[in-house]
Amino acid sequence: MEQEFNPEVLEQLRRLKEKYAALGQDLAAYLEGLYHADFTNYWDYIHLDTLLSLQTPRTNFPDEKIFIIYHQITELYFKLCLNEYEMIGNDPHITLSMLLMRIKRINRYFENLIDSFDVMVDGMDPKQFLQFRMALMPASGFQSVQFRMIEICSTDLRNLTDQEKRKTLGLEITHDEMMGCIYWKAGATEIETGTKTLTLLQFEHKYTDFLIKHAQEFKDKNVWLMVKRLPEHDQNNPKLIRQLKELDSNVNVNWPLMHYKSAVRYLQNEQGTLAATGGTNWRQYLPPKFQKRIFFPEIWSEKELEEWGKGWVEKVLEDL
Repeated sequence: MEQEFNPEVLEQLRRLKEKYAALGQDLAAYLEGLYHADFTNYWDYIHLDTLLSLQTPRTNFPDEKIFIIYHQITELYFKLCLNEYEMIGNDPHITLSMLLMRIKRINRYFENLIDSFDVMVDGMDPKQFLQFRMALMPASGFQSVQFRMIEICSTDLRNLTDQEKRKTLGLEITHDEMMGCIYWKAGATEIETGTKTLTLLQFEHKYTDFLIKHAQEFKDKNVWLMVKRLPEHDQNNPKLIRQLKELDSNVNVNWPLMHYKSAVRYLQNEQGTLAATGGTNWRQYLPPKFQKRIFFPEIWSEKELEEWGKGWVEKVLEDL
């Protein structure tokens, strides 16, 4: 009987028998199940029919579907990024090569998003957008919890707190205090009254406990702390520094600037500036030169920190 199988197949059977025997399982039963199992096909494997059914516009404007699909694509890319962050944070023996590989992947995902954002900037009819957006209130991209998770996975929580509040609280700021003055709260707070918008209230109601737990989990395994676990000569590796700078720039400068460019395109005209659907004060919130949100301030020069985002903002405005 064994002569019917070539040596490679027999070796695979032997390995399978060892695997299932170690688990107290009968290989023959599993082979019987494999015999009756149907072949895997592409559409079932990626749940294609379900995926293509997830676009449910709230209006009859055709371009709303573009808006929905691009945001769904964005969230899938964020999920790819978070998979890499998990691999980095959960690696008990992180190496330079492993860290470089995974940060490069994250940068590639963000670069794809940034390069494709013209779908949002120029890919919709402005008249349609300004009409269907009114049916989306108070929903906003501000409410993307995966983006907040990416920020928390990248750096010490202190670097995500409001700059002025950080100065007031000083070096003894606690984890809970840092979460309480996280920078993005100001982005969805009415400037004149200081009142939280419904967008922020809904987001906090749904995700506050989850994000506190997530921040606690990555307190000791965010990217920057994983870098600091490397031998000192690896921490200063030029390729690693370059990738960290690219990550900082992609997430904290280029990505928000694409949103700023889109907001200017659709929400600003000769008559004035329109409010975002979530009530975010986007003119102050999106430009990186105002927020100066920086994951890895230690790797940038004083001049680079001082000029953070200024040149990029000017270039974006010139291109409009």
